[in-house]
Amino acid sequence: MNLEKLNPDRVEAVFARHGALSITFTDCGDRPVLEPAAGETPLWRDTRITGLFSADADFARLQDDLLRSFELDSLPPCEIEEVEDRAWEREWLKDFGPMQFGKRLWVCPGDMPVNDIDAVIVHLDPGLAFGTGTHATTAMCLEWLDSLQPDKSTMLDYGCGSGVLAIAALKLGCASASAMDIDPQAVSATRSNAERNGVHRQLAVAGSDRELLGRFDIVIANILAGPIIELAESIANRVNKGGALALSGILSGQVDAVLDAYQPWVCFDEPAFREQDGQTWARLSGRRLDG
Repeated sequence: MNLEKLNPDRVEAVFARHGALSITFTDCGDRPVLEPAAGETPLWRDTRITGLFSADADFARLQDDLLRSFELDSLPPCEIEEVEDRAWEREWLKDFGPMQFGKRLWVCPGDMPVNDIDAVIVHLDPGLAFGTGTHATTAMCLEWLDSLQPDKSTMLDYGCGSGVLAIAALKLGCASASAMDIDPQAVSATRSNAERNGVHRQLAVAGSDRELLGRFDIVIANILAGPIIELAESIANRVNKGGALALSGILSGQVDAVLDAYQPWVCFDEPAFREQDGQTWARLSGRRLDG
């Protein structure tokens, strides 16, 4: 259903009243919301809401309720589709196979095997958190990690999502890592994935910046340009002098602003760029200055 002038929260309430098993909001107008403020979940100007109902749901009553609730003569365009029952929580696996990043590092769903005796494998189930390696920003960070020699280093994954970067760093040889995300679902997914990969004893998981202690040899912030810029001094001061920093989640047109924000503390290499879905994403990596 294209909500157009209907209030999404009120439509959600009507769907829930009629037994919706899940409710999903998606962009109906190709106007992505790329940088919401922390803690905000804004919707698109043209939003589509999809409800998943049991087979015996009364859709005539649902439509009547929508008409009455919004005092409408007719509903916006909508459709009812019967879907085959399946294990929905595992549906993401069908398009997600083992992926290689750099020379050694692989990310695999579940326990899928990799035919490479030298492979360093991260077994991943992202749950509801961002970070499988399929997005260009995560892929570029994983490739960068693979290029390092992180033996006995300490690492911080700032905005950890599924925890894939911190777990990869530990698998590649880091002595310990910390992972921080303000999203409770990300914190839960990271802990679960760390245990799945046998690195939970080496990984500290935090739900806020205030819980982080000390500095780190390697820091990655794969979030968005807005918070990366806003938190520049805080993130830079998490890096040991001479330590390595990688920043991603940055669109190509935002690179100069990010470089300017970190100029007092970090000497960057040439940016890395990657196209995906009509957008060009960047990864910035460099070393913490002595000053």
